[in-house]
Amino acid sequence: MHSAIHFSARVAALIGGIVLVGLVVLTCVSVLGRGLVTLGYSDWLGQGLADALLSTGVGPVSGDFELVEAGVAFAIFAFLPVCQLHGGHATVNVFTDRLPLRANAWLVAFWEGLLALVILLVTWRLSVGMMDKFANQETTFLLQFPVWWAYAASLAAAVVASVTAIYCAWGRVVFALTGRSILPAGGAETG
Repeated sequence: MHSAIHFSARVAALIGGIVLVGLVVLTCVSVLGRGLVTLGYSDWLGQGLADALLSTGVGPVSGDFELVEAGVAFAIFAFLPVCQLHGGHATVNVFTDRLPLRANAWLVAFWEGLLALVILLVTWRLSVGMMDKFANQETTFLLQFPVWWAYAASLAAAVVASVTAIYCAWGRVVFALTGRSILPAGGAETG
């Protein structure tokens, strides 16, 4: 189970990273293309270079913001499992650092459990939203792709995040009970 959780968290983060890099390239191409077309950058680039860029596909991308919106939503959910697994969420330990290790471990286990419940709630509501978008056959304005596709991609990553969150909450409770860490270094002892 331990290696399956690690593997799925890493794969989700890798796919999220690939999507994010693709979105950055898409945005750069679209912005550069809009500049070439609307702002007349051919004046200082030279008409030949501007025409060469436009002929290679650099140009305004219709519906780029729709793709960015869907892709970033997916990427956020895709990065959540690896962040959860390695205890990468922001914490404020001003007062808890003075607590004994056992008390701090139980406090971290409590918050980890609460976070797992919140992630499960978000995953559930995302599934309800996806089913609603599927039933209504809602599409995006410009590209006309079904909105439920973005919901489905985000839901897949949210399911991985939910499983990881439950595993991490269980791992924090195990540490609080036994002092034995089953989670990766960096997040198991104090969160």
